[in-house]
Amino acid sequence: MKEIRPVRKIKAEVTVPGSKSITQRALIAAALADGESILHGPLESEDTRYTADALEQMGVTVDKLIDRWIVRGNGGQIATPDKEIFLGNNGTATRFLTSVASLGAGTFRISGDERMAERPILPLVQALEGWGVDIVSIRKNGCPPLLIKAHGLSGGKTILPEGKSSQYLSSLLLVGPYARQQAELDVEGEILSLPYVIMTLAVMESFGIKVEVNEALNSYKIPRGTYGAKEYAIEGDASNASYFYAAAAVTGGEVTVPNVPVPSLQGDAAFVALLARMGCQINKTGDGLTVSGPEELRGITIDMGDMPDVVPTLAVVASQAKGRTTIKNIAHLRIKECDRLHVMAVELAKMGARVQELDDALIIEGKDPEASMHGAEISTYNDHRIAMSFAVAGLAVPGVKVLGEECVAKSFPDFWERFQLLYG
Repeated sequence: MKEIRPVRKIKAEVTVPGSKSITQRALIAAALADGESILHGPLESEDTRYTADALEQMGVTVDKLIDRWIVRGNGGQIATPDKEIFLGNNGTATRFLTSVASLGAGTFRISGDERMAERPILPLVQALEGWGVDIVSIRKNGCPPLLIKAHGLSGGKTILPEGKSSQYLSSLLLVGPYARQQAELDVEGEILSLPYVIMTLAVMESFGIKVEVNEALNSYKIPRGTYGAKEYAIEGDASNASYFYAAAAVTGGEVTVPNVPVPSLQGDAAFVALLARMGCQINKTGDGLTVSGPEELRGITIDMGDMPDVVPTLAVVASQAKGRTTIKNIAHLRIKECDRLHVMAVELAKMGARVQELDDALIIEGKDPEASMHGAEISTYNDHRIAMSFAVAGLAVPGVKVLGEECVAKSFPDFWERFQLLYG
């Protein structure tokens, strides 16, 4: 259990580790590339280790040095592992590596922990079947574990039945160049978390593959080819920077994060624009940003369909604002590491916040002078983003205790050490 000490008027500079999302995408591209790539500044965490270890089971060598990883790609030749590929609760890796395994020639079994076995993957399975992949959900529930009898991708046209998780689409895009004929992909319905797809396309282009996109039709043409080995620099993680920006917001202080660039490949970098709407001042400082909190935050109404990972951070900030905040279009939070939409409502209510949970939205009534928030023991549901968000809440509200705080290892192993920098 971690008890958070409240503080006012923070003034700090905090560097964040490399982006988890970019690290995982660059790892896949480098693993499929022909030759040796160097990834500078990758994130070393539980999730990225799962990805790297699984790729090594598939015949790729990943040498993890302190500040860079050397990846010896196999040009798309995927070895058959001698045991099951276990990916914990790493949704990104599970979805990406399902497609990578489909490039092989042999039997692959992909599994995860108990929560991963509840997280849907059927739309990806159906799209891969359209490219000729023999793949089944072993429990016949549209979730992992999966059994793949791989013989490569036929290519041609397939349909992704829904875009509720951008990871399905990114997974298909990353392996598309290795299909036997040019791969084409149509997506039905709205693509949520679209900035993550844009990130995938940017990483692919950096490694030499440019996808033809028809935004009006939600369709993608992926040229046949092989990624080129290269040196690739990974920017700081914007999702993890959000906790430090939020710390400035809720304490009326000032925090600089010097290594999330402007502009950024990451959609979550736009979180600072939301803080600006809530009254914060944002200034560019070197290659990063400084956020200064106001005397009084104000509530906003915002569609967060493209930034789901920072919804918990925003919800905590909203609890400290004046007026109502409505966070819309977030039903997809229910299939994350936990049901984040429900969990944020429950845990904020423990602290005395007035929160309404809808099917796809949170409504948070801001600070009430007659009923101030109070401390509580916060359950994290083994979800790193819940733990880190409520650490921010504890800066403004005395008595917050975070249970299971070690779950931050999933994306930010030294979070608590860096969080301590906020105290000067």
